[in-house]
Order: sequence, then structure tokens, then C-alpha cells
Amino acid sequence: MVLSSAWVDRSEAGRKFLQRRVASYGFFGASLGFFFVAARVVDWIASPDPGRSPTHPSMVFHVLGASALLLIWLVCRRRTRSMAFIRTTDVLGTFLACMFYAIMGHSLPAGIQPNLVILLVLSFGLTARAIYVPSSSGRTGILTAVCGIPLLIVTYHIYFTMDLAPWEEVFPAIAGESNRAIVRHAVFWTAVWWTCTVVVCTSASRVIYGLRREVHDARELGQYTLIEKLGEGGMGIVYRAEHAMLRRPTALKVLPAAKAGTSAIARFETEVQVTAMLTHPNTVTIFDFGRTPEGMFYYAMEHLDGATLADVVDVDGPQPPARVVWILRQAAAALSEAHALNLVHRDIKPTNIMLLKEDSHADMVKVLDFGLVKELEHADGYSPTEAGAIAGTPQYLPPESITAAGSVDARADIYALGAVGYFLLTGSHVFDGATVIEVCSNHLHTEPVPPSERVGRAIPRQLEALIMSCLAKNPDDRPQSADEMRVALASCAGVGEWTEADARSWWARYGSAIRKRRDQSKVSLSGVSIGVDMRARLLKARRRLAS
Repeated sequence: MVLSSAWVDRSEAGRKFLQRRVASYGFFGASLGFFFVAARVVDWIASPDPGRSPTHPSMVFHVLGASALLLIWLVCRRRTRSMAFIRTTDVLGTFLACMFYAIMGHSLPAGIQPNLVILLVLSFGLTARAIYVPSSSGRTGILTAVCGIPLLIVTYHIYFTMDLAPWEEVFPAIAGESNRAIVRHAVFWTAVWWTCTVVVCTSASRVIYGLRREVHDARELGQYTLIEKLGEGGMGIVYRAEHAMLRRPTALKVLPAAKAGTSAIARFETEVQVTAMLTHPNTVTIFDFGRTPEGMFYYAMEHLDGATLADVVDVDGPQPPARVVWILRQAAAALSEAHALNLVHRDIKPTNIMLLKEDSHADMVKVLDFGLVKELEHADGYSPTEAGAIAGTPQYLPPESITAAGSVDARADIYALGAVGYFLLTGSHVFDGATVIEVCSNHLHTEPVPPSERVGRAIPRQLEALIMSCLAKNPDDRPQSADEMRVALASCAGVGEWTEADARSWWARYGSAIRKRRDQSKVSLSGVSIGVDMRARLLKARRRLAS
């Protein structure tokens, strides 16, 4: 692939990455500069000499050079800066640092060949910049060449004004030479070595920048750029992503190649196809699905800004009955649509139900992850769940999923939704245990403790009775449909009302804690891209048209 130096990652992720790396470069350069300042002070204390004192001009310019790099870090470390501002800060800060270090060399004794000392310092610093800062080879080459100009000027001035007499005994080779000859020699070799520095920095920048572009660029058939990892579950990894053309927030769920066995692929494809059939506003919306040229399956869905019920309880504990009813009614509405299509979710749990935080949709529920969905009727007898396997999360498994997983119906979701309601009211799972077997045994044989006894306070009687009926061991003793549960929830007396104002107030109070908890689980990918196998997609489309 031929890399064009004109390529620039202008995405928000690219801007953040650039600002972070420029700040890191400034911090590294300043730290190194002040380290040598400290070393010079220690050396002067050990053997005082006016030529090495902290007030000597060379020391002053040394501090100024390190300070120019420190300023880069201070300006870029936190506050959001534009791409142009970051680039300008990088260029100006780097040039100023090189200029101050070059002037520092003018104040050093001519006999130690200060031009070579400063050449070493600047070469090291600009090579570090080429490694730290994502920059095209052309930009790096021009900046490095320009930063060498102060060094050449200072080199000329050092040797042009140098008194050669004291040095002729130390360096017999210069005996009889004029200053002009010495200057010509010194400037020539300084320029030669600086040319090598330009080549090294340009090459390093080209390689690193080129690798970043290859990682970032969607291939010719690419569609999505992965921004950060949001979470990982049994059926795949979820990323925040950006479409190459559509600028809407997107979450991308990917089934890694390591999990792409026959049964995993079948379940993942079923999840996509089934979720794409659902249009209820309380069900996550699917935009697109397919597979990458490397064989990874993925689907793109709406990116949700909010918190799972597990997050809500984690930061705030048990929820008020009015909010619990508000949440369960919406979740039941989403399940009602799925059940009408003969689909059972089979993995309803707090982490698969999310509350949105937008002011216009505060506490709107979204049901996620149909990875364990089961069709009630299969014409070909196929089931994505292997015979004898237990599908679901142990704390939210209905008894029939444990004893006869292949025979569950919509009432299994009612049991799990009741367990979610129990969790919201009490902050605890219905059953816990040291092992999965113990938890499953409790689901089969142990009667749950009423929520009011678990928390030691009164809970509206009708709501508690409804939750307990959902947790009945026998499916016939539960509400028989999600619609029936919705009606029952709406008729619960004494729960109060949960309003938009209540929701906004809650998010204002706990939003920062939710955001902090969510950010701790994120992993930045800095623009990793994912391609789409369009050839396979076109062939599939042709087969459909032909049939």
C-alpha cells in the first residue's frame, strides 16, 4: 500500500490521540531537560566553578529550552484543543526548545566543541518527537531541518569569534589555520551530521505514521472504525464505533475468531437476525450486520448513553418501587413484541437492561443482547443451544431452564424479569451460592425470601405479590404473558409515580458516578478499523434475488 503524506486522521479519536501524544512528548522532553539541569547543579555543588554556576548563561538557556517543552505538556495535557492548535504548539514549542539549546551551546567553552554537544542533544530530542508525535514524514522532515538552522548559526558564530591561539597546543592540527577555515570545517560537518538526523527522524516518523495509518484506515471495503471497547460478554465484544460515512453513534458487537465455532456462529447469526426483526422502542435497534474479510462476525446497533440496571444498583442501592414499576413495564413491553414473534430472550438480567440518560428520554429502557434467544417453533428442528446445555445467567435462571432447557417458553422471561424486579427492590439477587450448582439448586427447591423481609422495610403489597408470583417454580403459577405482567404492574397500588423530573434529578446526582464506573471498563483503541467482506455480501444478495 502506498502511503500518502497528505493523510490526516481528522476524527475526534484522532484529535484526542494527537493531543495525548504531543503532551507525552512535551513531558518526556521537559523531564529529560530538567534532569540534566539538576545534574549540572549537583556537579557545580561538588566542584564550584563560575563557568558552571546556576546563573551562568548556558544554564539559563538550558532551563529555557526545557521550559519550552514543559509548556507543550502544560498546554496539551487536559483542556480540549483543536487539531490546528495542537500542531502549532508542537511546532513552536519544538523550535523554541531547539533554539534555546543552540544558544546554550554558544555559552559553553569552545574547546569542548559545543556544536557537537548540542547536535547530540537536539538529535536525541527530535528523534524522540518522531517516535511520540504522529506526524507525516514530510512535516517531520521540514521541522527537523528548520530546527537545525539555529545550531548552524551558533556553530558559525562560535568558531568565527574563537581565539585560536590558546587551543593550538591542545589541537596542533589547527596551527596556522584561520578562523574562516575552522568555521568552514565545523559548519560543514555539523550540517552533515544534522542531515543524518533529518533522515533518521523522517524515516522513523514515516514508519510509525504509516503503521498508524494502516491500522486506522478502513480498507477499500471498510465501513467502521473502532474507537473504544465498551464491554465483553459470552457472545462477543462490544465497541463504540464510527461509520465511514454515516456520522451517527454506533455500537459494534464482534464475535472474535477464537469464539467462532459452529455453534457460536449459529447463535451469533440468530441473535442478529432476531434482534433485527424487533422494532419496539424499548429494544435496541440493529443497523447493519455481516462479517469481516478475516471471518469475524459483527453487527452494528445504536449506541446507548446510559447505565445498565447493575450499574444503577451499584451506585445507588435498592430503587424506589415507583421506578421499579416504571422499568419493568417498559422491559415487559419489549418482551411482549418478542414473544408475539415466538421468541424468548432467555437471558434477561440487570446487565442486559439499560436506562438511557438523555433529558428527552430519561430512564427509557432498552433491552439488550438477544444472544441466547430461542425460537419457540423451528420448522427444521434446529436449536442454537446444544442439547443438555444450561443457557443463561445462574442468578436469573427459571427452574425449567435447568431441568429441561429445550422446553422453555415465554414464561421463562417472566421469571427472569421478576428476578430483575427483586434485584432492583432489594439490591440483591433472589438466590446466591458458592457455586453454580448451589444457585441452580436454590432455583429448583428453595422458596425466595419476600423482598420486604430481605430489606427490612415495607414494599407495596401488590407489587411484592406480583414479583413473588413471577418467581413461582411452576410456570403455570406465574403471569402467563408479558402483556399480563404489564397490566398487573400498572394496577399495583401504593407504588407512587416516577416522573421525568425524578429521572433527571437522579441522573444529575449519580451521572458522574455512572460515567466513572463506565469509563473504568473502557479500553481506547485509537482508531482501529474493521473491514467488511462486501464480496460475500454481494454473492449472498445475488442468491436471494435468484431465488
